Amino acid sequence: MTNAIAPQHAERPPEPASDRAGKIETHGTDYIPDAERHGRARSLFSVWAASNVTYLYLVLGGTLILLGLNLFEALAVVVAGNVFWLLVGFLSITGPVSGSPSEVVTRTMYGIRGNRIFNLVLGWVIGVAYEAINLSIGALAGFALVELFFGDASFPIQVLIVLVTALITFTISVFGHATIVKLSGWFTWVLLACLAVLAFFVVQHANFSYQLPPDQQLHGGALWAVAAIGFTIIASSPLSWGTGADYSRYLPANISRKAVMGWTALGGFIPAVVLGTLGVLAGTVVDMTDPQSSLSTLLPAWFYPVFLLVIVVGSITNNVLTAYSTGLALLAAGIPWKRSVTVIFDAVIAVAITSYALFISNFFDTLNSILELTVALLGPALAIYAADIVLRRNSYDGHQLHDERPNSPFWYFHGVNLPGVTALVVGTGVAVLFADTTLFIGPISQALGGADLSAIVGPLLAAVIYVVMTILQRRATRPASADRTEPVMEGAAR
Repeated sequence: MTNAIAPQHAERPPEPASDRAGKIETHGTDYIPDAERHGRARSLFSVWAASNVTYLYLVLGGTLILLGLNLFEALAVVVAGNVFWLLVGFLSITGPVSGSPSEVVTRTMYGIRGNRIFNLVLGWVIGVAYEAINLSIGALAGFALVELFFGDASFPIQVLIVLVTALITFTISVFGHATIVKLSGWFTWVLLACLAVLAFFVVQHANFSYQLPPDQQLHGGALWAVAAIGFTIIASSPLSWGTGADYSRYLPANISRKAVMGWTALGGFIPAVVLGTLGVLAGTVVDMTDPQSSLSTLLPAWFYPVFLLVIVVGSITNNVLTAYSTGLALLAAGIPWKRSVTVIFDAVIAVAITSYALFISNFFDTLNSILELTVALLGPALAIYAADIVLRRNSYDGHQLHDERPNSPFWYFHGVNLPGVTALVVGTGVAVLFADTTLFIGPISQALGGADLSAIVGPLLAAVIYVVMTILQRRATRPASADRTEPVMEGAAR
């Protein structure tokens, strides 16, 4: 803990050649040696804040009013759903101690081979789908911005907007970690300044005594059912970020775990809650079925173009982290490319999906509906990750994590860890039964009057199954290979 007692004016360790802003990062999913560790935990705040000053949270906040919640019920749901950012922060503490990204740390949970499938499906396929959604949102705001000034956005202009937005996004992701950290600081304060102005105008117009007519107000079971749906909708955003170690792995191994967790959680929680709150407040005076157009009535003419530009920039900053992590997911899945090449490959696929959604077929709504169901998979996955941290007391040997041989500590049974796979499959299956989305309504959700408890039941069940099966597994294998199953205790007190 030498960094904890160092004087405040101490110089920062220089960026290593492998991770320098403005140069393409050379590391992929490999272990980051101690000599190349650098930075401070507080830099994580801007990394996560920049990526979460996004239009999506305005939409989600407004959705709560559309569901039929009153002002204070909706605000309570916004805060409650975003508490999951504490879980995102908790997962981030594995980065410094392991020197590895989340996509590699999960080998402890699913095994070497099982983790490849996990990263391909949950890390890459779902990640690229989110990239396409973000790119579409940014492009649509770009179209509106051009139409505002020039009256029309022709097809070639629209294509150009998609390509330029993608080029900026994926170029930053190609340059990698140090460039992301550097640019995030600038993006964060610019976006937060614009957010403050947006808040000023929204609060001015908000109806703080908003209530539905008595005959439309929700009570009893109906209220709890709708609140549960809203909670799942809000929780879907933090639950999609199980990649915190990707951005903390370059920090010194002895850095404060509380600092890593706190700065990460605050970086996501603050903008998510503020924007969600603004979405709720706007929903008390305008129709939030089309927030981009409706909000124009609350904003002065000079600020509306700025608002549209913030949507574009927010979609870029959110996608930068997503694209960086999906690139790592491809590497962890066993694709033998350089990290920069995986990001470029992601870009091609994401642009293709976006172009199809915007210009060929009404695929945008379908894709969005499919992603609603991913909470049933993402929630259990994050819960298993958190349970593993507790079981191992956050002790991860970075060198062992990168040993993929059949006799490695994380090979388990033919390369698959049965507790992790079982917990994920059962947790996801049960979560689906409790889900209530536009695409699918689970039978248990129907029996509960439409309440969506997938974000609660799935993670809790998955964590319990994983803990119980892991403890039983350790007891069964201890005589033959105790050194492989017991957690390494070194550094557990950090």
